[in-house]
Order: sequence, then C-alpha cells, then structure tokens
Amino acid sequence: MTERVNVGTANGDLDDRGPFTRLRLDLGYDGTDFSGWAAQPGRRTVAGELAECLARVLGSDGTASLTVAGRTDAGVHATGQVCHVDVAVERWVAYGDSLLRRLAGLLPADLRVYRVLDVPADFDARFSALYRRYAYRVADAPWGAPPLRHRDTVAWPRALDLDAINNASAMLIGEHDFAAYCRRKDHASTIRAITDLRWHRDAQGVLIGTVQADAFCQAMVRSLVGALLPVGDGRRPASWPASLLTRRARANEVVVAPAHGLTLVEVGYPDDPAEYERRAELTRRRRVLDS
Repeated sequence: MTERVNVGTANGDLDDRGPFTRLRLDLGYDGTDFSGWAAQPGRRTVAGELAECLARVLGSDGTASLTVAGRTDAGVHATGQVCHVDVAVERWVAYGDSLLRRLAGLLPADLRVYRVLDVPADFDARFSALYRRYAYRVADAPWGAPPLRHRDTVAWPRALDLDAINNASAMLIGEHDFAAYCRRKDHASTIRAITDLRWHRDAQGVLIGTVQADAFCQAMVRSLVGALLPVGDGRRPASWPASLLTRRARANEVVVAPAHGLTLVEVGYPDDPAEYERRAELTRRRRVLDS
C-alpha cells in the first residue's frame, strides 16, 4: 500500500476545503535515530517529524496525504528520498517562497528537505517512479569502518574479493522472482527487475555496492547484500545467490545485512510530466513472469 501520513486533517482530503497544489519534496536523512520512515505511535520516524513540521508551517488544516517513494526501515539512510504532499492553494501562495527556509529552521539536524516543487496532480511519488537506486557500504579493513563514516558503513570481519562479488551480482540482474530475498506479504508480488548491481572500492578501500531496480520488496536489498558478502569472503560460490532465485519462499540461510550500511540515493521519474499517470498505471499492475 502507499504510505500515507496524515499531516493535519482527519480524512487526508482537501477537496472539501477548496483547490490544492501537489508538492514534490526531495529529502535526505541519517536513519540512525529513526524507527524507519512510516509513522508509528510513540516512535520517532521520518514521516512523523516531517508531517509535524509541515503542519507547523502550513497549518493543521492546510496539508494532507504525505506519500513516499520508498519506505525505509529503521536505521536505513537516504540522500535521494522523494515524497509528495497536497497543500491548500492559499497556503502555498502564502508560504511557498519561504517554505524551504522555514522547514530548515524546524526540522531536526538529521532530516533535511533539499527542494520543494509544485507538480501536476497526477504525480505520485511512489507509483510514478521509474526506478530506485540504493548504495551499500562495507569496510573490510582489519581496523574497521572509517571513523567519520561508521554510521553508514558496515565493518566486515573478513577480507572481501571484489571480483567474486561482482561475478555473483551479475547473475542477479534482470527480471526474476526474488521471493528468496523478500519478506512475503499476502497478495503482493515478489517479481522485480534489477537493472544494475555492481560493486567498487572507493579511495579509502571501502566496498560500495550499487543496486537499481524498478522497485524493491521489503528487506530485499539487505538480503541481496547478505547473500553476496559470503561470496566475497569465500564461504559461498559465486553461483549461490542466483541459485536461490528458484525458491518461492524466503531463504532462511540468507542473513539480512545490517541496516546502517544502506542508503537510498536516487528515485527516478519520467522526464515528461505527461507520463506520470501512465507510469503509475503500469506500476499498479500485478507482475507475473513470462513462462
């Protein structure tokens, strides 16, 4: 389901109060101290903080329907998250020029909104997206992760073979049923199309894995990483991660990699706004693999 967070109205609908403007918000956050994106009673979440600050600027009855491109789990970071929110036109006219600056003054230091744009009403941050791209950081140096990056970099206790990991990663690219790597949900498809999955070392020797797909199941990226790292340290053959694609249930032998190594870095959308609605319609269709 689309994640919707009530920003200040009882029914999340501004239609009975007059016309609204749909805004796209580009944002980033350090996920360390958040219990994920989704609002949860009694817990500090990204959506909860953002919704509260929007309501403080625009009024308790001025916004509704905060919808995110991809819900991130507790501890997962973002530099390229996207969400949309519907705002009463008169509030946008009154506060649009100063909204970014006002949010900067209200939001906590570990959550920033980089950009606010008014977009067509058929833009949907989740369903109009063409792809999501994540990065995962792993340090295999004997001394651990770089001190200034320890919050977004996992320290791995064994040396990792970059070529072995890339060979295994290449076999996972394409459209497959990733049931072995997903937390199954009733009536939800686990078929996904990975368009890119590759690893490199940065100047400090940290391994960075980049994965891009049209969409991901819950815990899918961290599960893929959890299957690839044992290949890198020699405990599994390069063919093992791809061999799990024949499974139609979660592979219990795959250990989910730690959350703090993962960052959502980009969400891509059609260049032509006229394509937003068509893309959303395609995304909502239930996927099946060609026989």
